[in-house]
Amino acid sequence: MSPNPLILSPSLLAADFGDFAGAVRRCAEAGIDWYHFDVMDGHFVPNLTFGAGVVRALRPVAADACFDVHLMVTNPDAHVAGFVDAGANAITIHVEAAVHLQRTLSTIRAAGCLAGVALNPATGLEPLAYVWDDIDLVLVMTVNPGFGGQAFLPSAARKVAELDALRRERGLSFRISVDGGVDPRTAPGLVADGADVLVAGTALMGHPAGPGAGLAALRESVVSR
Repeated sequence: MSPNPLILSPSLLAADFGDFAGAVRRCAEAGIDWYHFDVMDGHFVPNLTFGAGVVRALRPVAADACFDVHLMVTNPDAHVAGFVDAGANAITIHVEAAVHLQRTLSTIRAAGCLAGVALNPATGLEPLAYVWDDIDLVLVMTVNPGFGGQAFLPSAARKVAELDALRRERGLSFRISVDGGVDPRTAPGLVADGADVLVAGTALMGHPAGPGAGLAALRESVVSR
């Protein structure tokens, strides 16, 4: 079990792209205060989603919320400043896309944001060996990035327990976030292994009764175990 409070975060990738503001308002009414923005460039991953303009437009809608921006882009350094200026609170870059990982993480922190690193399913912890002191969040991808609604990969999820063990052994405080296939079936095991942030698209934004019902179901699945 993680030493940090659990955060349930909706992925706006699963929201109605024609009504982002309404989706955020409904989430806020349900008590959600952490939002995940999946930014895709059509190169690092095949799809295109949205840019800093969406973050800027939604900032007044949830003024006190944490906007967690996940950059699935080939050249993250070119985008960091724009998302900081738009109102991001946390920026996560992919280790597979970062040329100068430590420098980019330091730049994100210097701008006043939490610095995160994302790991694709086939990527281990080794690339982070010399940057642990520069990381505020590690995002474990339990699906291959680029598409919503994919099946959960248990082999990738095993990294959560590895990260938690390393965090405790070294006395570090970074958060462990999980993105991909998170729902009431998979959430209990992830939390038991040490996850701090559960990013859910379909389970929250796509719940037939709305994000409030999705939040209640996800929270109940964790509490009941």
